[in-house]
Parts: sequence; structure tokens; C-alpha cells
Amino acid sequence: MSLYGYARVSTIDQDLTIQREALKAAGCAVIREEKASGTTTRGRAELATLLDFIGKGDTLVVTRIDRLARSIGDLQDIVRMLKEKGATLKATEQPIDTSTAAGKAFLDMLGVFAEFETNLRRERQLEGIAKAKEAGVYAGKGRKPSVPVEKVREMRAAGQGPSAIAKTLGISRMSVHRALQGVQA
Repeated sequence: MSLYGYARVSTIDQDLTIQREALKAAGCAVIREEKASGTTTRGRAELATLLDFIGKGDTLVVTRIDRLARSIGDLQDIVRMLKEKGATLKATEQPIDTSTAAGKAFLDMLGVFAEFETNLRRERQLEGIAKAKEAGVYAGKGRKPSVPVEKVREMRAAGQGPSAIAKTLGISRMSVHRALQGVQA
């Protein structure tokens, strides 16, 4: 009977320290961490490793269920997988313990709210994009290119090498190569 911790944040500039410390305080000897979106379980190698490894009598511990999943479907799949393996799920900051009926019910309610929050955020994002488009300030194509492609090609045609072009324009050699893609080097 082991406690395995799982900590997750959505972006690389976020910190896992608070989650890590809470999981250690809860008695987790092994803690897997990753920086990835919680909107899907795809591409989350650390979670997959834990779910493959965890066994009968073990407990997966998270600080909050939104660290595990932001979709009720993904959350239910994870809980179902743990149950099949004879393992349980607990949260340090929420009264979730899938070994009890009340814990299971609370888990389902929180899962619904986590998914609802994600859907609200998406709606607000789409509303903001629509308003920006109406105002003519949203192109929808990402940030403007920072590399003057035509200038790179002109300099190359004039006989300058990628290193010289990069130095002159203050860009990386890789940016020069990308700008020249499809052009005879």
C-alpha cells in the first residue's frame, strides 16, 4: 500500500513547489510531475507512467482534482482505471477519497465543475476573439513574423552566407535557414 503523488501545472513558467510540498506532507514517497494542459490526458507521459505502475492497495494522491483532469470523461476514465487495478484516488485539498461513497460523489461533482470552468474559459476566449475581429484588431494568424524573409533572401542572393545574414539582421542562423527554405542555398 503506497501513496503516489501527481503534480501538474499547465505552462512551463508555472511552479510545482506548492503541490510537491503538499504531496510530500501527505506521505507520498514517489511524486511524478509535469507541465502540460489538463484538458486532455493525451501526451501526459508522467500520468501514464503512474497509471501503468500503480497497483492493488495503492493510492494516487493529487492536491486538487483539476490537477488530474479538467474533463469529466477523462476523470471518470482515470478513476475507473484505478478501480480496476484495486487502487484509489485522494486529494489533499478536497474531501475526495474514492474508497468512500461520499468521496466518490464529491469527486463527480468537482469533476463537473472543473469541466464547466474549462468550457466557460473557452467561451470567454471566443467572445474576446469575436470582439477583436469586429474592432479589426484580430487577424487570427498568430504574432507577426519577426524575420524579414525578403531581406534574408535578398542578402543570400547577393552572396552572403547564413552566418553573416544572421549577424547583420540580429536573428539566429536557424531563422535564416527557415527563411531560405525552398531557396537554393
